[in-house]
Parts: sequence; C-alpha cells; structure tokens
Amino acid sequence: MNMRPRWITRAEEPGAGDASAIRAIDLAAFDTPLEADLVEALRADGAWIDGLSIVASDPDGTVAGHALLTRCHIGDTPALCLGPVAVLPEYQRTGAGSAAVRAALKAAGDAGERFVTALGHPAYYPRFGFTRASTHGIGITLDVPDEALMALALDAAHPLPGGTVRYAAPFGV
Repeated sequence: MNMRPRWITRAEEPGAGDASAIRAIDLAAFDTPLEADLVEALRADGAWIDGLSIVASDPDGTVAGHALLTRCHIGDTPALCLGPVAVLPEYQRTGAGSAAVRAALKAAGDAGERFVTALGHPAYYPRFGFTRASTHGIGITLDVPDEALMALALDAAHPLPGGTVRYAAPFGV
C-alpha cells in the first residue's frame, strides 16, 4: 500500500460479521490461535463490555484492525485490560491498530471508565499515554519484564490505584 487509508473506527456489531473478521485478524496477526480463542472466550465472559471491542476499517469497509478492552481489577478497583490488539499483516504500520486503540480508549473514557492496563510491547503503548505500571505501585502475578506491564489513567482527576492486576478468567492467570 502506498497511501495510508483513513481508518474508520466503530464498536464491534453483533451480526455484522465482525466476530469472524476479528477472528481472522487475530489468526493472521499472531503465530498461534491463542489470541483468537481468547477473544471468543472473553466475548462469552462477564468481563466483556459492549461498546469496548473496536474495529478499524478502511473506506471500502475492510475490517483490518481490532482493539479490545475488557474488565479487570487493580487490587479491588475496577479497571480495563487492553488486549488483544491486532491488525491484518498487510495493513500493519498503516495506523489501523493505533486508530482502534485510540477509539477504544475514548469509548472507555466516555463510558466513565477510569483506568486501563496493558501487557505488551513497551515501545508501542506509551504513544497512547501508558506508563510503566510499577511506578504507580501496580504489579502482576506473571513473570514478565517490568516494562511490559503498563497502565493509564483516563481521567487525570483520578490517579492510578496501586495493587495487583487481576484479569478475567479467560486469560488463565
């Protein structure tokens, strides 16, 4: 692709074929079906929040990217977990993933959510405002590099709480 498409973001729509498009994205973007299976398990779990599964499509309607926010907790405080985030390989580095993440974070803030965690590449998520979680007293029970766990306060009036991140059951941790 020579030109960067203008990404159109929206919430996943049941019955619109979005679930199968998201599965196809995850299967193409990751080496194993774990992330695709995780999204399906989360869709059936109480951690799922309607309106916080966001797709990015090009002007022709091709769904190329996806970002998912589901319920987690930091200690006893409700928060959101960002992930998986995925883009079809042929659309990677075109802004589809970033558009989906930004739209998901905006939708979460608009819904009154305050905190988001992300476990992922430390060079990617800071562009959205995420910082190292440990600097806020936030930890995790997994053995991961400290810089891979990040957190974001969606509302500056409510600083991040400290505590251990507890994920929804489908994460298996």
